[in-house]
Amino acid sequence: MAVNVWSDVTFKLANWANRTAIRWSGGRVGWIHKGTPIIELTMTGRRSGQPRTTLLSAAAERDGAFVVIGSRGGDSKHPAWFLNVRDNPSVTVRNRDGAQQMTARLTEGDERAALWEQVTAKGDHYLRFQERTDRVFPIVMLEPVDGISAADT
Repeated sequence: MAVNVWSDVTFKLANWANRTAIRWSGGRVGWIHKGTPIIELTMTGRRSGQPRTTLLSAAAERDGAFVVIGSRGGDSKHPAWFLNVRDNPSVTVRNRDGAQQMTARLTEGDERAALWEQVTAKGDHYLRFQERTDRVFPIVMLEPVDGISAADT
């Protein structure tokens, strides 16, 4: 059984600190962490039906889509954001360029393997997280909904 390295409190504190940096700097700080873009993902809570928002690292970008990895720091359970988008893939993604309606799609097979190779070639922190658990990290593509901006919803 994997040790919960990242508690819910730690994740919430990190999200709060990053959101605060974005807000206080007028968006000049907080959208990049160690060279990796940060996105704000808003989805519908699978149990509550209420909007839920979290900040995530966009491990890769491809044709206007973002790749996010459900690592949760190597925890033995999936992150809540992944469970939410698995059940309701309609999401809003905000980054330094603005907000956009997107659809979350779980990658599988060759596509997932290629994305895992691409992401881990840039740095080894996901590999270190993977060593902490037997759980296979979900890799999710957040793909733009053509012609719909977040302001339209």
